[in-house]
Order: sequence, then C-alpha cells, then structure tokens
Amino acid sequence: MKFKGANAVVIGTKRSALAAAKLLVGQGAHVRAISDQPLTEEEANAFRQLNVPVDRQDLETWAAPTDIVVLSPGVPADLPLLDAARAKGLPVIGEVELASYFLKGPVIGITGTNGKTTTTALTGHVLTQCGIPCQVGGNIGTAVTSMTADSREGQWNVLELSSFQLETIHRFRAQAAACLNVTPDHLDRHHTFEKYVAAKARLFETQTEGAAAVLNYDDETCRGFAGRTPAEVYWFSSSQRVPAGIWLDGEDLIWRNRPFLSRARIKLRGLHNVENVMAACLLAGIAGAAAADIAAAVETFPGVEHRIEFVRDLGGVEYYNDSKATNVDSTQKAIDAFKGRLWIILGGKDKGSDYRPLRTPLAEKAKAVLLIGAAAPIIRDHLEGAVPLVEAGTLKEAVRFANGKAEPGDIILLAPACASFDQFENYEHRGRVFKQLVNDLA
Repeated sequence: MKFKGANAVVIGTKRSALAAAKLLVGQGAHVRAISDQPLTEEEANAFRQLNVPVDRQDLETWAAPTDIVVLSPGVPADLPLLDAARAKGLPVIGEVELASYFLKGPVIGITGTNGKTTTTALTGHVLTQCGIPCQVGGNIGTAVTSMTADSREGQWNVLELSSFQLETIHRFRAQAAACLNVTPDHLDRHHTFEKYVAAKARLFETQTEGAAAVLNYDDETCRGFAGRTPAEVYWFSSSQRVPAGIWLDGEDLIWRNRPFLSRARIKLRGLHNVENVMAACLLAGIAGAAAADIAAAVETFPGVEHRIEFVRDLGGVEYYNDSKATNVDSTQKAIDAFKGRLWIILGGKDKGSDYRPLRTPLAEKAKAVLLIGAAAPIIRDHLEGAVPLVEAGTLKEAVRFANGKAEPGDIILLAPACASFDQFENYEHRGRVFKQLVNDLA
C-alpha cells in the first residue's frame, strides 16, 4: 500500500491514534483525524504539533478526498460511519495493521481474556535476561506504530494484543502467537461471544507455515484455535500432560519430559499466573532462549503493576491492587489466589457482564463486597444473598469502610470486574488512586 501523498483519515485521538497519525505524517501522507469526543488540551497540542487537523466525526467526513482509513483500537469497527466508508470502497485498517507495513523483526503476539499484560511483560523480561534483543508494546502501553522507528531485523517485537486490535488485522503476521484463555468479555463492543472469539482467532488465522502457536490445552476455545492456524502448535496445561509443550505436575513445571522449574520459584500469586509463566516460557524457547536460562529469568520477575500487586500491610491487614481485573473471570482468578478473609471492592463501568459466577467464590472467601461505580446496582442484583454487600459508591469510601472494619489477617482487595471509565481515566488511574488512598491511611 502506498502512503506517500495519500489522503489518510485517523479515527480517534488517544495514544494509538496519535501514534498512527505521526507515522503517517512521517511517511508523507496528508492526514486528518476525526473524533466524536472533545479533545483534552494535551491531545489538541499533540495533533497541532503534527499539523493534523481534528474534525467532527460524521458522515460528511467522506466528502473530502480520502484514500485510507485507520482506526484507533478504541473505535468499534462496525460504526455506521465506517460502513459508509467501505461502501465507497475505502480500505479500513487498524493501527496494528498499519504498523505491520513498517515493523521490522519477528513478532510475538499475545492475546487472551486475562493474563495478557503479565505474560507480555514476563516474555520481554525473560528474553532480555537471556540476551535476546526485544522490545515490548501493544496494548501493554506503547502503540505498535510507535515501535516501528526502533524496530530492526533480528529484534523480537513482543506485543500484547486485544480483541479490539486483532479484529482489523489482515496483513499483520505473528511468528509466535499465544492465547492464554478466552471467556466472555467486551460484549458491549462485540455484541456476542462468537464475535469476540472470532476477533481473537485472527491472530492465528493470519499466521503462516513455519510459525508457532502457543495455546492453553485446558481452555476449549483455545484448543479450537489449533484448527484455525497453519502454525506448529505448542500447548500448556495446569491440569494434565500435553503432547508438546509444558504442563504442571504437582509442584513442578515439566518441559521436554523433565522438570525445569518448580512452582516455589515463581513469585507471582495464583494458579493463573503459573499458566502465564508456562506460556511465556514456551514463547521464549521459540525465540531461542535455553530452558535453564528461562527458568532463572522467571525467578527474577517481580510482577506487573495493578495485577494482584501487594500495596501495604497496615496493622496486620494486607492491601492488594488488582485494578486490571476488568472482567468477571479475572476477578475470580484474583479471589482464587487467596485463602479467604477478603474485603473485595467491585464495580465500575459494566461491560454487559454476568456477575453471578462470583456468588460461590465470594460466599466461600469474602467477608463483604464493597460496591462502587455505575455497575453497582447490576452487581447487587446478581450477588444479593450470597455475600454481605456494602454500597460504598466511591473507591475512597470503600477503602475507608474496609479499613474501619478489617481485622488482622484480613485482606482488602481491589478486583473490580468492571471497566474504569465511569470514575477514572483507565484501570491504571484507578489502581494508582487506590494505592494512594491506602498509603494515606494512618
């Protein structure tokens, strides 16, 4: 695709949209951005410095000359505005697809409903510790289009990839791809679980022969991806022996039919993180790292901010920040990582979730649930009668209430099962606020 001299429209104004616009300007394209949201002062200044005008998002957008449309991941691919663009024959691609035209070096793509960020960060950590050149980005923080400038042949690009990023890929290829698990999420965006699965599957469908796919043998949807890729498949399992890959046998991880890492050497809390470790180890092995070096590197990985992150022990009460638990399944995994005595904070912006699967684990392990945000009435309706419920409203009030009631040996856990956008900019903002509130406690 020719970009020099092309008339490009970038839809969105957030980080990925800005990175895409910057790349396109650098390639000599004539770029304009459109959005249905007001710009922050920081966003306005950034686009102004690029000499990229930002227009209102409406059907009149296509009256001006347009050769290509680039979507930010936060923009739904089924907008009527985009239907009108496609009807005019305009190519509509995502930010990750745009990056694929310029990204040098092999790609490791990591997706899944939960665990993507931890596995991506861990994979990058292991490769670095093993002396294998890499850079890390994607949904984890650095837009893929921003990574193109520093990419080079022989350097791995380790990418966390969401369903929003994957639903618009065509040319993009991952030399090694992993799916950790698939459970219902983002149904407010994808509308059905089947469409959500189809978006995840694109990572494997676009692979070519000679590539590698790493899949969770214990997840039925992940197993199904094996039939949708020409890549060689490697498995990981926390419950059974697998034909090729890594599995958990008691307290030992088995690889190539021999123990190579004991669970005690993994600093991350919870069985789900053992699964993340297995996936990262396989990906690092595919990239050329030796098993012994991988095991040593895993032992030095401290974890990732906002993922069951220990914040503080105050008078025998421990506080944990799992703000990244933005869906029901990730919250259930966080609950499973503790023995009990939980004061758990739930709520935020609902994503069309069913919270009833949390009834049993909460009944077994929680002293109370503190409800915050816009989703509180829905969560109350789904959990009523299973566990004591407290209408806290805000994160500040939830922390204050739990701090006043908790006893030594109790655990106060932020694992909201919801998006953050009703009261916070993103889950990172929510997690930082929680940690500040906890550290301010006397």
